[in-house]
Amino acid sequence: MEQKAIIGIDASNIRAGGGVTHLIELLKAAEPAQFGIGKFIVWGGTKTLGRIEDRPWLDKIHHPYLDKSLLHRLYWAIFILKKEVVAQNIDLLFVPGGSDASNFQPMVTMSQNLLPFEWKELKRYGWTFSTLKGILLRFVQGATFKKAQGVIFMTQYAQAATIKVTGKLNGDQVVIGHGINPMFDHRPTAERYQHSFSPTSPCRLLYVSGLEPYKQQWYVAEAVNILHQQGYPIYLDLVGPMGLGYKRLMNTLERLDPKQQFMRFHGAVPYEELKQMYATADIGVFASTCETFGQIVTEAMSAGLPMACSNRSAMPEILEDCGIYFDPENPIEIAESLKVLMEDPTLRFTYAVNAYQKSKDFTWGKCANLTLGFLENQLKKYSTQS
Repeated sequence: MEQKAIIGIDASNIRAGGGVTHLIELLKAAEPAQFGIGKFIVWGGTKTLGRIEDRPWLDKIHHPYLDKSLLHRLYWAIFILKKEVVAQNIDLLFVPGGSDASNFQPMVTMSQNLLPFEWKELKRYGWTFSTLKGILLRFVQGATFKKAQGVIFMTQYAQAATIKVTGKLNGDQVVIGHGINPMFDHRPTAERYQHSFSPTSPCRLLYVSGLEPYKQQWYVAEAVNILHQQGYPIYLDLVGPMGLGYKRLMNTLERLDPKQQFMRFHGAVPYEELKQMYATADIGVFASTCETFGQIVTEAMSAGLPMACSNRSAMPEILEDCGIYFDPENPIEIAESLKVLMEDPTLRFTYAVNAYQKSKDFTWGKCANLTLGFLENQLKKYSTQS
């Protein structure tokens, strides 16, 4: 009987956000036996490992350093990881976080953070620790991508933008999108978009995203204020964790709508509450200028929302012709896009249906199969080269 491969996963720097979601859902949907894989071994911190569901083919290994400071985690990655990989008889190391210091081969990595490779976007952070971290990641991840046996990108846009900085990569590359949590699935119906907006039943806009300098929530607020001043019944719900864009957004809201009559920032909300907000919104808005993939866009598409979306970065690749686009740094253009959707219920329904159907392209089962297939191919390729 042919011995099945053992794949190691370095999750030491997968600690929050989309990276953790990707790893959780990837392993939940994976069927490794179909790809000649007998076992996955994951190294990570307590919180990350605790969120990954148990599987008979999955071993989770914790090291105390992985719950400590960045310096402790760096020491583990440089001096300990390779020894553990060798001791576990790993056949291939998968590094979804994009930064590898073990120099183990074969190694496959992922691009999940485009910000370090887009200097214009990183400069929005000014002279902060986030900028310094981004510059460091630009070099560390660039070096990891160059030495990797294979690199997984989430969009063609992210692939091109990264290689523009790193130069030609030595290993194979593939584009694999994320999946969508089925809980957001809400098939659009014509009735949902036929009602008229009024002061007592305003058009509900929903913008879900963390408050980072490249998310441009303040320009969306300016656009909504323009429409409010023109007499349009409109209400903007802003949802997401606080970040370095929090102060700018709060100053904007305080200036435009101090009594929260037509705009409100809710902060981060639980998934179940977010699902309900998607289901009761009329239009989804997304104004980011830097996205590796656009997970929030796909969730809104799955929730049956017509989208008014940024024309920058990877968004047109994800949404395609299933929404209306605007310059995310131009409040007047944002307002005009929203006005078009508000005034045309047939267009809203058409975009909602098309976006919902397009969202079916993004499943975690598809993501898992493509990812494991790529790992299998890279392992076979490395074996023939050795």
